[in-house]
Amino acid sequence: MVRARLTSVVCAYGALALGACLAAPLIGSTHISLARAFDRSVPFADNVDAQIFFVARMPRVLTGAIVGSTLAAAGVVMQALLGNPLATPFTLGVSTGAALGAVLAITFGSSLAVGVLASVPLASLAGAVVASAIVYALATRPGRPISTMVLLLAGVTLNAFFSALILFVQYAADFTQAYRTIRWLMGDLDVGSFAPIVASLPMVLLSLGIFAFLPRPLNLLSVGADTAATRGVDVGRTQRLAFLSASLATAAAVSLAGPIGFVGIVVPHLVRLMVGVDHRVVLPASALFGAAFLVGCDLVARTVLAPVEVPVGVVTAMVGGPFFLWLLVRKS
Repeated sequence: MVRARLTSVVCAYGALALGACLAAPLIGSTHISLARAFDRSVPFADNVDAQIFFVARMPRVLTGAIVGSTLAAAGVVMQALLGNPLATPFTLGVSTGAALGAVLAITFGSSLAVGVLASVPLASLAGAVVASAIVYALATRPGRPISTMVLLLAGVTLNAFFSALILFVQYAADFTQAYRTIRWLMGDLDVGSFAPIVASLPMVLLSLGIFAFLPRPLNLLSVGADTAATRGVDVGRTQRLAFLSASLATAAAVSLAGPIGFVGIVVPHLVRLMVGVDHRVVLPASALFGAAFLVGCDLVARTVLAPVEVPVGVVTAMVGGPFFLWLLVRKS
């Protein structure tokens, strides 16, 4: 029964995600012809439709699908790991650490690059790694499971500390640097090419691969660590894998598009309302629905005030903020 339900849910949400990814590149302030975009008889330099489709829109749609999928799946894992329905991929300070690295690179103009990774994504990844390492070191003891209480407190503390450092760096920056920083912190899917997407794929695929082994242990862990242990779950190993995969997915998403908030809390709860609480179904459904959700939000962001583009983080916040407050009231 679970296998049949999983198949039907994955097919339904997969069709939704695929439909969003196919339709979004065709919609925008400038109308394009798909036939002309794929017309090889016209040189690419002279083919405006092809330039809009392959440079301006398609990389953006793929970025939205990857970021939405990873953030939604990481949100599901974080909520199960911490036993808190209000947890998000950004709860443990990984996003704020990544943001601090990016802000430092923008402000001090680092030109360091590794392959196709420019200085800002590279610094963002470094900041995420540092934040994850600090939280993990504080919450673990040899031979014992991770203390979720210490994990949560350390994450909240790091969030506050790194946010203060970001404000200080912005205060010391000039107007142009401050504007770039604010723009990056609002979230942006306009990557401009496929190279950053390719660079992020190893981390994304690794995190999704680990997610595939977590649904059953997370089901038992959600009931309680003691209950999970009596059912044969290695609690410490499951917690470490959950923390590693969620942190890796969050770092990849933030380095690619900036800290786009609310996806990791809105999507998991919407999916649970529709398919139930079994992580074997919720995790893949959230990943697929997250892709469609963020692609749709980005479509609204670039068309609602066209030709002006609204940062996609603003749209997700306007959707997620009221939902988050409703969820708080409902839990109360």
